[in-house]
Amino acid sequence: MTTDTTAPPQDGTGSKLKQAITGPLLFLFILGDVLGAGIYALMGTLSKDVGGALWAPLVLALLLALLTAGSYAELVTKYPKAGGAAVFAERAYKVPLVSFLVGFSMLAAGVTSAAGLSLAFAGDYLGTFIDVPPVPAAIVFLALVACLNARGISDSLRSNVVMTVIELSGLVIVIVAVAVMMGGGGGDVSRVGAFPTGANPGLATLSAAIVAYYSFVGFETSANVAEEVREPAKVYPRALFGSLATAGVVYVLVALASSIALPASELSDSSGPLLAVVGATGVPIPDWVFSIIALVAVANGALLTMIMASRVTYGMAEQRLLPSLLGKVLPKRKTPWVAIVATTIVAMALTLVGDVGTLAETVVLLLLFVFISTNVAVLVLRRDKVEHEHFRVWTFVPVLGVASCILLLTQQSGQVWLYAAVLLAVGVVLYFVARATRGRGGDAAGTQAD
Repeated sequence: MTTDTTAPPQDGTGSKLKQAITGPLLFLFILGDVLGAGIYALMGTLSKDVGGALWAPLVLALLLALLTAGSYAELVTKYPKAGGAAVFAERAYKVPLVSFLVGFSMLAAGVTSAAGLSLAFAGDYLGTFIDVPPVPAAIVFLALVACLNARGISDSLRSNVVMTVIELSGLVIVIVAVAVMMGGGGGDVSRVGAFPTGANPGLATLSAAIVAYYSFVGFETSANVAEEVREPAKVYPRALFGSLATAGVVYVLVALASSIALPASELSDSSGPLLAVVGATGVPIPDWVFSIIALVAVANGALLTMIMASRVTYGMAEQRLLPSLLGKVLPKRKTPWVAIVATTIVAMALTLVGDVGTLAETVVLLLLFVFISTNVAVLVLRRDKVEHEHFRVWTFVPVLGVASCILLLTQQSGQVWLYAAVLLAVGVVLYFVARATRGRGGDAAGTQAD
């Protein structure tokens, strides 16, 4: 992988958004979004397929994620504009409906994920400290996230720095506690290579990698803040690959620690496997410590997800895929306030549904379509030359990225495919409604209002 140096570097001018994201802030943004809250329940789910060999599907999933990440690195540095995959699709395919559906898939994933995270925040985790109705608490939580988002990308990412450090501390506690356990002669290292009796190691690893792959999803959200990154051609690839590698190392260490501390049967039976792992070590760490860390992890995931959703909305408005009103920016803060309000209201509405589990699985499927679109767009846009330096990925990488996404799509259930089809149909309807509104002068009115 190389950097195309045929022209002067892009300087980031011409954007209405503030270029306030440095390399370290972007690294922590991606790392915080990738780690998320899922790792705190992941070990139990994986152990059902691979027994004690928890590290194997995580390594495979990391390799698959890096393929698509390579495509994002090229396109983000080539076109550093908010909107991410929707902007790439518009440039590559020149079909507004396709661009809209790619952006819509990202939006659906973002707001649904935020709604689910807000309900998780307001549920058992918050219930450890205060007894409040989940839905109202989730709505208040989303409102607070929106306020932080609207204050500006700098404030949001500073908060992310603190929350990511706390989130990582919980995983470090697991690793250190098991190390202390091993130092005292406890644990069983032989379990780290033990697959379930009668299981085919290759097939078991592939099956579990589908779940593990979801734990790396989140890096794509960084494409939607590219317009706010300083020197994206230099900064973005380092932050992207560095954060994925860091997350992979942390995941593998946690996986090894979990296998050493507890047998697979106990991990799979626990709803809080990492808490069970720490408990098995005998290291005196209060249970409430992990509750606080989990709350922070969930809050961080919701903040980063809503940053992504609002920037996708803003970017689509800039590309005339949505009404231009959604592209309005606060004069001083330089944040897309209308897009933030709109996406927050949708996320709040989804919390009223209560059960967003199936919908969340569906939008993950839609993300795989987004990844396919992005990997193909890299190859299509190779003929499009730009006047600044950008990262260039090896040609075989996006090809393998498409293949990996198709492989994962084949593992989805018929029910999830049906829900995805319904969501895409809704997206088509919204597209033509927005188009008809612009045709009646709505878009012109929005432009005048700016």
